[in-house]
Amino acid sequence: MSDIFLEKVEYVETKNVVVHPTVLLSIVDHYNRVAAGTDRRVVGCLLGKYTDNNHLDVTNCYAVPFEEDPHDSQIWFFDHVYHEQMFDMMRKINYTEVIVGWYSTGP
Repeated sequence: MSDIFLEKVEYVETKNVVVHPTVLLSIVDHYNRVAAGTDRRVVGCLLGKYTDNNHLDVTNCYAVPFEEDPHDSQIWFFDHVYHEQMFDMMRKINYTEVIVGWYSTGP
């Protein structure tokens, strides 16, 4: 698919994390559209960049299709193809953003 997933993953000690308001609004919107009033879980990817002095800016996010077996939470489906395509498109818009984490809601 894309060679950008072959980047080296490094541990970076972060002393200050700033989550931009649009990220929080996107997560709440995702939950309200898909799982409000249910026990369903929503999952997504957090994008951002590390700046000087171990500072992390979480600047963007996107939802990833996720399904869980209602009878067994050990069985789930994460659409990794969708994730790879979305991350590829996001990198075309802002190549400095990297995956900095994931979000998940749940009961």
